[in-house]
Amino acid sequence: MDKIQELLSKYFGYEAFREGQEDLIRAQLARRDVFGIMPTGGGKSLCYQIPALMMEGITLVVSPLISLMKDQVMALKSVGVAGAYINSSLTPAQIRLVYRNVAAGMYKIIYVAPERLQTEGFCRAVAGIRISMLAVDEAHCISQWGQDFRPSYLQIVDFLRQLPYRPVVSAFTATATRQVQEDVIRLLGLENPLTVVTGFDRPNLHFQVLRPKSKPEALCSLMAQRRHQCGIVYCSTRKEVEKVCDLLQEQGFSATRYHAGLEDAERRQNQEDFVYDRRSVMVATNAFGMGINKSNVGFVIHYNMPQSMEAYYQEAGRAGRDGSPADCILLYAPGDVYTAKFLIQHPGENPMLTPETQQLLMTRDLQRLEKMIGYCKTESCLRGYILGYFGQPHEKRCHNCGNCNRQGVQVEITPQARQILECVRQIHKMLGYYIGPTAVIGVLAGSAEKRILSLGLDSLSAYGSLKSQNRNDIRTWVQTLESKGYLRTHPEHGGLFPTEKAGKVLSGEEQVFMFAEKAPAQPKAAPALQPEGGLLGTLKSLRSRLALEAGVPAYIVFSNAALEDMARKAPCTMEDFLKVKGVGQYKAQEYGEVFLAEIRKYLGK
Repeated sequence: MDKIQELLSKYFGYEAFREGQEDLIRAQLARRDVFGIMPTGGGKSLCYQIPALMMEGITLVVSPLISLMKDQVMALKSVGVAGAYINSSLTPAQIRLVYRNVAAGMYKIIYVAPERLQTEGFCRAVAGIRISMLAVDEAHCISQWGQDFRPSYLQIVDFLRQLPYRPVVSAFTATATRQVQEDVIRLLGLENPLTVVTGFDRPNLHFQVLRPKSKPEALCSLMAQRRHQCGIVYCSTRKEVEKVCDLLQEQGFSATRYHAGLEDAERRQNQEDFVYDRRSVMVATNAFGMGINKSNVGFVIHYNMPQSMEAYYQEAGRAGRDGSPADCILLYAPGDVYTAKFLIQHPGENPMLTPETQQLLMTRDLQRLEKMIGYCKTESCLRGYILGYFGQPHEKRCHNCGNCNRQGVQVEITPQARQILECVRQIHKMLGYYIGPTAVIGVLAGSAEKRILSLGLDSLSAYGSLKSQNRNDIRTWVQTLESKGYLRTHPEHGGLFPTEKAGKVLSGEEQVFMFAEKAPAQPKAAPALQPEGGLLGTLKSLRSRLALEAGVPAYIVFSNAALEDMARKAPCTMEDFLKVKGVGQYKAQEYGEVFLAEIRKYLGK
């Protein structure tokens, strides 16, 4: 066993690397820059932590996420590695203490916020220290084409130029399109980097899009089926967070909330309640979660549609970080589109961006929104849609998403499609412009709404042509025509317009079919799950007690995946205990005897 394998086993408890990890590690040890694009939960942090342990001097890890820094340092300490973080959550006295410890050579890995790199105190603290490597986490933040562009990331190169020598520079991210990847390499000045893209797939995640008549009812039903799981419910606005959190608490769920409008102290308390399992459900805006290293999140539900595929995949990726099966469910309604557009078009002032750049970013974000809408409306494989967006080849069906697993039949809707397309054509001929899908549906249904009558649309022959049909059915047909490329919604003004393909339907050259489910999309309420029993339940109870005594989150003791492997193997000796995935020498020494005693007691040995 070479040194790299030895450290993998000793500190992290694994016998083999995941795809791409060893190549990235060996390249850094050979003093070559690297760029790793790996899915959330794919083991990015291990790729720079092992080289950091083997290199002389220290490794700086640049991260924009205060909570992630704290979690990562806590996890390192739990396996016997000295680490620290420097960010705005520390008091001046605490920062000075860290600086003194840095000067004394007490740490191998130091997490630092990008804004801290240019401060006088930090530069003075590291002036006499050998920085062997600088690892940039969430590297997509340096690109204006990334979904989380942070101007402070541009300061990283300035910091590197100030050093008397250039350390190895490594970059890691989970979500990066081809353009963002090129930006990261150029803006960070990576020199001939080994670029490893292990893929964006998360096989343990089950994706599903639901279009319920009532989101509150659907959410409560989904939650009832997951009462004994830990999860996150994302909402698009603070107001929605408050409303949903109140709803879940009224229904008896252990929920808390997180958004930028709360006082700092309450945000920190609510986050800790969730991380330490005092609350099982976090209802939050996108201000929460990117830096949460909590491994036992069993589901992520989006109550509203996010603004981009990058944002969705990153937020959904909070689920199943330890490799256990997890659900990613999106509750979609047409109103989500208008909310998302409003948020994109009213981003707030950013003095670091010129008006021209802000307009460019807005146009880009509206284009991304169209891809997100496409995900919500597609009838094809959801996993395939995601992987295709990020440029990864994939099978036509994954057999592990809501669309692939649907039960139903294909039905012809050509007559309805012709009436819808004809209606859109007539509206444009009369007005000279296109109107939104809700108004089009109103015309088809024969609505007497003020706007429709004031525009004179009730004089069209298409007016009321589908008035005998349910409005939800009309909306479904319109969405189907969009998903199949016969109609498009303009990303800026929202008008529904026909594509070239529409002409073939109107001329009778082409038929239109849609998938009709045998059962309604909204899930039926299921009885609440009973708490886990058996050896796994016993081990989880023991973990909770030990975590409470140590004042750390339960997953810091052992992840769910480690406990599941422990329950399967039921080790009764320390030698066998060390064969459990995720059990290294330090944790075996710290927790081995107490877990072995519990296992022997359960087995009656």
